[in-house]
Amino acid sequence: MSSEAITQAHQTTGITPAAPWRVRALSVLPDWQLAVTFNDGLRGTVDISALVQGPDAGVFAALRDPAVFASAYLDCGAVTWPNGADLAPDAMHEAIRRSGMWLVLD
Repeated sequence: MSSEAITQAHQTTGITPAAPWRVRALSVLPDWQLAVTFNDGLRGTVDISALVQGPDAGVFAALRDPAVFASAYLDCGAVTWPNGADLAPDAMHEAIRRSGMWLVLD
């Protein structure tokens, strides 16, 4: 279930997100994990299994299907899914910077 995405210019506006905390590369890993690289070079692994599997998963519940989870892509430097779920890149960046490359979101 590995897939990769690299930030390119936003198709509608033609703008490439340049903020240091924007995600520029994404790899979808097994078990609801994502490998991310930010514009400033910071890299880390994000485990969103608790968010996806939790009783209050909301829009993230659809990601329980591995095929849906694997459909992650980058939109303006944010990890996004076709159902509208997304992750805040600035919060991921800060948490990975503080934790030393690994982040569990719940």
